[in-house]
Amino acid sequence: MSKILISIGTRSKEAFAQPISTNKKNKVLSDYLKLINKNKYLILKENKKDINQAIKINLKNNLINRLILNEKKILDIINSIKKIINLKDPTNNIIEKWKRPNGLEFSKISIPIGVIGVIYESRPNVTSNVASLCFKSGNPVILKGGSEAFYSNKILSNLFRKALKNNNVNQNFVQFIDIKKRKVVDFLLTKMINFIDVIIPRGGKNLVKKVQSISKIPIIGHLEGVCHTYVDKDADPRIATKVIINAKLRNTAICGATETILLNERVIKKFGIDILKKLEEKGCEIIGDNKIRKIYKGKIKKATIRDWSKEYLSSTVSVKSVKNLQEAISHINEYGTMHTDCIITKNKKSAKKFLHEVKSSIAMHNTSTQFADGGEFGFGGEVGISTNVLPPRGPVGLNQLVSYKYMVTSKGKVRK
Repeated sequence: MSKILISIGTRSKEAFAQPISTNKKNKVLSDYLKLINKNKYLILKENKKDINQAIKINLKNNLINRLILNEKKILDIINSIKKIINLKDPTNNIIEKWKRPNGLEFSKISIPIGVIGVIYESRPNVTSNVASLCFKSGNPVILKGGSEAFYSNKILSNLFRKALKNNNVNQNFVQFIDIKKRKVVDFLLTKMINFIDVIIPRGGKNLVKKVQSISKIPIIGHLEGVCHTYVDKDADPRIATKVIINAKLRNTAICGATETILLNERVIKKFGIDILKKLEEKGCEIIGDNKIRKIYKGKIKKATIRDWSKEYLSSTVSVKSVKNLQEAISHINEYGTMHTDCIITKNKKSAKKFLHEVKSSIAMHNTSTQFADGGEFGFGGEVGISTNVLPPRGPVGLNQLVSYKYMVTSKGKVRK
């Protein structure tokens, strides 16, 4: 196993040494989406193998939902690649340029990061998305998908490699590790520091915790998406209802789904209860604090302190009453994961305070937290959403997958 992984790392470094023009990058991506379209029934056939195996081993329903591909999802993959093709190449751009009085001329230039290792679970579309974003930004990628999506990931990565080969580009810009042993992840994180420049984990809490605890390689990633929607005393009831139902239930399995609703105590009886009724009617389980439970007459479970930090990824939501805006902000900063948090209010002053004071990497106003997505940001997709304090933060798309260098020139200048 170690020899195979070292060989993969070596080949990635060799691929990185090959400069590729923007036109060539776009041609490869264009051919890749054509190959996906041409082979969609083969992709669905391979995906079916994964689904059957997932059912056989009793994989959780929310994970199976993430795993499933269909014609619509394949079309989404193709459209995502089209968007990446249309985005400006983020490399070799002059970020800043200036001169010093002593005659030195400085340029700050964007460059690829290097070899990127991505460890992920369940979602096969991550394979195509990540491979496309990394390639367009000039970064070779090593993909380690979860065993539950083995066949889906393999076909999508093989088609990318075919597009590379057809354009006389080193196929090892994209490599998929087809070893199912769990020890592979340990080896990548601890023994591949000479080959991988950045690790990006995409998956559940246990995976990300493991990566954060043992990786010797720098990490871009987030632990969980404990996202909040706070309904302020000055909220528009119509907007609050529409946004919350979408934020919680549109897709419960994504990290941008709202997991806790904070209701200002002044709106609970006015329209907060109606929102909870609508959620319950749509099959959502309500877990509430004592104040909410006394007022709400529907089916509701008692919340414990642990519920405020839970990422359900299902049709379940925690609901808490708060006295004011400051209490809402304090709750989010204590129990949130710096992912995505929203305020519903007509009060611009309150909105401004919330947007500036929550620690979230994405702060929203009157907007569904389900928009926490690189594609929705206009990034063409994302390799993940980073909740790190250091950049990059939020959706990590094309322009976040670059570093920079300084170029300095003069006419023979020497320092005294």
